[in-house]
Amino acid sequence: MGTALVPASQYQLYKRTWHRLVQTARLCCGVPDYDNYVRHLMEKHPERPIPDYATFFRERQEARYGGGRFGCC
Repeated sequence: MGTALVPASQYQLYKRTWHRLVQTARLCCGVPDYDNYVRHLMEKHPERPIPDYATFFRERQEARYGGGRFGCC
């Protein structure tokens, strides 16, 4: 019994689908999408420096949760 190879076009479809599923799951859990952010910066704001992932994640957390302040007061 041999292993059947998946055609390249079908493999690319599987790969894109898997990437979208992972991206959706991350967004549902509140994890921002760094790759899309970098792409946006390169296309729309080429003069701005691109932060590393740790800086990006920290900024997103601060924007979402108020910079270490929990609750409204």
